[in-house]
Amino acid sequence: MFKVSAIIPAAGSGSRFGEEKQFKLLKGKPLWSYTLAPFIRSKLINEVVFVVPEKFISTILSLEIFKSISKNIDIKVIAGGVKRNESVLNGILSTNTTSDLICVHDAARPFVRESLITETVNSCKDFDGAILAIPSVDTIKIVKDGFIDKTIDRNIVWMSQTPQTFHKDKLLDAYKKNSDVNVTDECTLMELSGYSIKIINGDSENFKITNKLDWEIAKIKVDRE
Repeated sequence: MFKVSAIIPAAGSGSRFGEEKQFKLLKGKPLWSYTLAPFIRSKLINEVVFVVPEKFISTILSLEIFKSISKNIDIKVIAGGVKRNESVLNGILSTNTTSDLICVHDAARPFVRESLITETVNSCKDFDGAILAIPSVDTIKIVKDGFIDKTIDRNIVWMSQTPQTFHKDKLLDAYKKNSDVNVTDECTLMELSGYSIKIINGDSENFKITNKLDWEIAKIKVDRE
């Protein structure tokens, strides 16, 4: 059986949202606590690495909610980097040396189902990695200098989500081979290195909170659960 380390990068500045939303209270609890919950419940996850701005580490460790959720699983809280890929790499290097798989999940996606985490992990039995994604429902335009250059067939376009789970040694290899490439998800590094990545049908409710409207939708969803 694989040993799996989950990495939750939460070191972003929240520039599009206007504040560091991952620490904002959603119905009385920090957003990150919702995000960590299904990973803590999962029997497949052996440890969680929570990557945050260094200034938040002591505060998080002192919170009662953190003390409560960390009773049954090892949760490491570490400092992130300037960019996402630096934060995730910090997380990988902080994982237990016996870990086989790395499962990366956005801190701003608080509603992932535990079953989807399981699917990405199990798919690594046959593939180098697996990610969640959903088919695009919109027509996709390539734009250059403010004008449409071409249109892409939306039937072949998928919008990636997290979690994204990969073999640890192969992900580290992808980082090494593409150290000068700035990416917005780890799957891109794996693709550039030629690894086989399985697509798993995601969930529209596994949305990423990026703006104020997303936040209002999240509040409604929490009220309904």
